Amino acid sequence: MLGVRFGMATHEVINQPPPLVDYDVYSTDRTLVAGVGRHRAEWASEDLVSLGRLAGSAEAIEWGFNANEHPPVLHTHDRFGHRIDEVEYHPHYHRLMETAVANGLHAEPWRDPRPGAHVARAARFFVWSQVDTGHTCPVSMTYAIVPAMRHQPEVASIWEPRLESDIYDPRSLPAEAKNGAIAGMAMTEKQGGSDVRANTSTAVPTADGSYRLTGHKWFCSAPMSDLFLMLARAPGGISCFAVPRHDPSGELNGIHIQRLKDKLGNRSNASSEIEFEDVWGQLVGEEGQGVRTIIEMVNHTRLDCVVGSASSMRQGLVQAVHHARHRSAFGRLLIDQPLMLNVLADLTVESEAATMLALRLATAYDSPEATEAAFRRIATAVGKYWVTKRLPAMAAEAMECLGGSGYVEESGLPRLFRDSPVNAIWEGSGNVIALDVLRAMGREPESLEALLSELETARGTDVRYDRALADLHADLADPGEMVSRARRVTERMALLLQGSLLLRWGRPETAEAFCGGRLAGDHGLMFGSLAPSENHRRLVEGVLPPL
Repeated sequence: MLGVRFGMATHEVINQPPPLVDYDVYSTDRTLVAGVGRHRAEWASEDLVSLGRLAGSAEAIEWGFNANEHPPVLHTHDRFGHRIDEVEYHPHYHRLMETAVANGLHAEPWRDPRPGAHVARAARFFVWSQVDTGHTCPVSMTYAIVPAMRHQPEVASIWEPRLESDIYDPRSLPAEAKNGAIAGMAMTEKQGGSDVRANTSTAVPTADGSYRLTGHKWFCSAPMSDLFLMLARAPGGISCFAVPRHDPSGELNGIHIQRLKDKLGNRSNASSEIEFEDVWGQLVGEEGQGVRTIIEMVNHTRLDCVVGSASSMRQGLVQAVHHARHRSAFGRLLIDQPLMLNVLADLTVESEAATMLALRLATAYDSPEATEAAFRRIATAVGKYWVTKRLPAMAAEAMECLGGSGYVEESGLPRLFRDSPVNAIWEGSGNVIALDVLRAMGREPESLEALLSELETARGTDVRYDRALADLHADLADPGEMVSRARRVTERMALLLQGSLLLRWGRPETAEAFCGGRLAGDHGLMFGSLAPSENHRRLVEGVLPPL
């Protein structure tokens, strides 16, 4: 029939990669798999494979998208005017949380402290975070609260069974009426920020041994949690308190959510500003020792900052490599273009170095040895400083590998980019962390000794590494203006720690590229400026299985 067009050639879709779905997030990551085996957590492999397949499924990926596209909504009052202070989440947020809790991301090392438990848990966190990073905030805080709570055994004995339950129960009920509990914390105040000693919240002791707290917290993440750790000023000084959402009578404990923060990213998770007046709480640790008590929680959440950032690096890398393996330009696949191959190889080096560092830190939390405790005190801060700061640049580069398609929400890369700065800010931004490294060096010299001992294990394996190690020793020997050099010293420690791990346990091509590009200065300021090498293809081909 004249004038009728039965098909449009422009509707045919060509030169586009297939969706990256229904793949095993765990088993395809050879660096992660090797690290799990090396650090005594191979017993968790079967569960990791199951979780990895779920994480790569189209269904779980949709959960992540929906939880972010439909962010939490605050309801301060019910329709009758009663104060309820409830946050409503999308159903798929609850599916994410349910999976995380069922797989022990929130508590497994505490309820089953076998060798490699923290490594296995870190690997699960690494795998599942690639679906969505926002919901891992309350998961991380629940994991981290237990060692802090143990400073007050009578309080811990009540809460630990609830926090360690493998059942996620989001109902707003007193904890004793629920099948499981989630924890949060509220330390930051608007007048102090990272300076928690500027705290103005007050805690007044009562005759029965409990305290009544009054104050205003500028950031309280996951405000629907069943229990919060808070800092407040008691008669003996800044102290740590366990504050439940419901008081012992079963009524809401007077924690009033003023608003939800409108954040750059991390949108599936609710972060709030709260006020509380005369709320019931219990002392954790000793009066006046609040910062020292809560630092147990902080160190474990800093570990998760490293693991979570390394996880996001891996997801950005996988998306970039998958695209480049299927997209053609100028007559060749992108992955066959030498400059794109250089970029992908550089991203691979960054990802593998971060993954190995994250697992090395986790194994230090598994060890009862004093040297490992000293090592994790400084190395956690070093790793947190470096890996979290490298993520935003890497997320941007991965997005650029996809070009305009990567800038579109459907690709998932914009969300990855928006989420990328949070771990560098959470639990101490750059200056706080770098100064904490100096504090550890000064107050706990055994921590620096443990780190340097670790770095010595790779001496003699690469001349570039040896020169960089000598430079670090020269920095440490110079006492002048150490505070102003804190970032440089911390960065050098991080790079050497990553280099030592790669030289001992990594792929030879990764170690070679890392030493040349990160330690010897044979590298530009941007990703994709590695020295020419035949290893680039081998590096990138190891990211995903052959087509």
